[in-house]
Amino acid sequence: MEFFIRLALKALAFVYLLPMLGGIDFHGNFVAAVCLAVVFSLMLWGVEVAAMALSAYLTVMTFGLALLVLIPVWLLGFWLLPAFALKLVADFMPQYLTVSGWGPAILGGLLMMVISLITGGVTDAMKARRQTV
Repeated sequence: MEFFIRLALKALAFVYLLPMLGGIDFHGNFVAAVCLAVVFSLMLWGVEVAAMALSAYLTVMTFGLALLVLIPVWLLGFWLLPAFALKLVADFMPQYLTVSGWGPAILGGLLMMVISLITGGVTDAMKARRQTV
């Protein structure tokens, strides 16, 4: 159930919120938005896995010295991962989503990250309520 709530909220963000940002255009209906939400979630997962794999590789290859650079990069740049995923979705499905530039992609990625944080809190509250009942 929580999955469908998150999916619906992300789809609504693609339909209503992201086009309000300058430079992001959505072309389609709600079904296309649901598909974009699924593709965005998969792309974000792939980007995060690739970033973690690259970090692990660099850490092992430099015997841990890369952590001196990687830890500040992760702390300061974690918010760029949704922007990169949003650009990938726009490149993968240009008939439904257009993102012109990195500025709108960063703002859209931050918006999607806030939606994920909020829905994560909502779904956690729903799980806690079910466990107490």
